[in-house]
Amino acid sequence: MEIIHYPHPTLRYQSKTICRVDRELKAMVREMFELMYDTRGIGLAANQVDLPLQLFVVNASGEPGNGEELVFINPVIDQPKGSEVSEEGCLSIPGVHADVNRPAQIHISAYDLEGNEIDMVADGLLARVIQHEYDHLQGVLFIDRISESAQKQIAGELDAFELEFNGHQASQKIPDQATILKRLVEVENRYC
Repeated sequence: MEIIHYPHPTLRYQSKTICRVDRELKAMVREMFELMYDTRGIGLAANQVDLPLQLFVVNASGEPGNGEELVFINPVIDQPKGSEVSEEGCLSIPGVHADVNRPAQIHISAYDLEGNEIDMVADGLLARVIQHEYDHLQGVLFIDRISESAQKQIAGELDAFELEFNGHQASQKIPDQATILKRLVEVENRYC
């Protein structure tokens, strides 16, 4: 398992609802936490590791053994309140940061790995991380939510990611679109 980078097509794929959790999925979630910590992140969505599933992990402390490890399966966000601008980055677009305006408080309902219902109100950093990861599941990146002037400022960095991605596809380090789509469908057939 590895974190995929922009503009990998799975990052724009609308993740599917999970209908079953098995031992293998639980192992993948554990590996997602490890990857998140290794890359100094505080949240990681399944499609960032090339899994088209409605699932993300969060630990706002960013430190294993500190804070609370949260797993959100089939999340729904509603009841946004307030507004807050803060800088965001993304493990799938390393080194790129920009200010993003998001609701200051949200309500989220989801399930954890054991099938227990999560029903919580989040604010501050936790609310921001949840919204960022939830966006991933919809195929939305934080760069889609920034101002036009901020988009112009990072355009060169995004172009570099695209060149690198195209080079990896040309050298077959990354599969072609058809192969990627076939793999996504296989995962969906197992869990959705």
